[in-house]
Amino acid sequence: MNNSKFHSDFSFWQGRRVFVTGHTGFKGSWLTAWLLQMQAKVLGFALPPSMAGVPEGRQSFFDELGLAAHIDHVPGDVRDQSALQQAMKVFDPEVVIHMAAQPLVRYSYAAPVETYATNVMGTVHLLEACRTAAPSLRSVVVVSSDKCYENREQFWGYRENDAMGGHDPYSNSKGCTELVTASYRSSYFPPDRLQEHGVALSSGRAGNVIGGGDWSPDRIVPDAMRAFAEGGTLSLRHPGALRPWQHVLEPLAGYLRLAEMGFSTPEACARGWNFGPADEMNLSVEEMVSGFADCLGPEFQWSSQPDGALHEATLLKLDCSAARQLLGWQPLLDTGQMTAWTAEWYNGRTPEQRNAAVVRQISEYRQLRAAA
Repeated sequence: MNNSKFHSDFSFWQGRRVFVTGHTGFKGSWLTAWLLQMQAKVLGFALPPSMAGVPEGRQSFFDELGLAAHIDHVPGDVRDQSALQQAMKVFDPEVVIHMAAQPLVRYSYAAPVETYATNVMGTVHLLEACRTAAPSLRSVVVVSSDKCYENREQFWGYRENDAMGGHDPYSNSKGCTELVTASYRSSYFPPDRLQEHGVALSSGRAGNVIGGGDWSPDRIVPDAMRAFAEGGTLSLRHPGALRPWQHVLEPLAGYLRLAEMGFSTPEACARGWNFGPADEMNLSVEEMVSGFADCLGPEFQWSSQPDGALHEATLLKLDCSAARQLLGWQPLLDTGQMTAWTAEWYNGRTPEQRNAAVVRQISEYRQLRAAA
């Protein structure tokens, strides 16, 4: 496998047919904007963009970026197998990136059936469509989570061959997602029979991401910005919890890398991969908020109000040595850059300023990748 430095290859993506599920969400919108910057032909299949948590008078991140006007936008639910199958059959993608999910830990306690139906059966439906309705398909990336592992609260990072698990319904559903992906890989897309099926199936497991445009409930940065806008004080439920924080563009670069390698070295990339920050960026919730507060100014107030009503992991780290050594991927943004880029978007006074920040940050990040 080529482990040299890499950046997303414009010539590879230009005109490439890419099927993205969950493109109306936070990470999906960033990925779609990046793909459009590289002139890919994108079909997005997802629920309408959520307005949950979006302040009054603002649009969703997806709508504010105006992405629907530049892609084939198909409203749909991955729980609807026939609709997903039909959309894929019509588009006949070369690359599939599966990001659709119920992504919230605390919400999963209130809606476990929805969480499992979306995250587990939604993945089954997606992979079944890949198997039966996409003759031109070459590369599939299933986006999972660092929470897919059986969390033993261990100090060292989890490796890709550690046991799947998860205490809460969300985390457990992501462990199931990985098991479903592994089963489809073994049963229908085995790397040693690539000449028969022609598809590389990989998965990406990322940590806690931050960045402009996220308004999801029960996430630290959106909660901080809502409290800031209302002149209130942000309360931290688990101030000492250690998380692998990273800017959203970091794992997206890993997913794009896997998609590209599905064409160049498919046998080598068909497995699960961790994409997390450097060890020094495994910060506590309190440390991350403190750094973010420095970018917002003294008006932002926060306090620690521990709440143990619902179980959440307190220690979570990823071992990303495989991605560094075998994919040539490594995190590039330090804590200061990560928080500054995030705050820049939220501090933008107009949609034009915020959209310009997205375009510039993607462009600058691509340049950093090229120079790394």
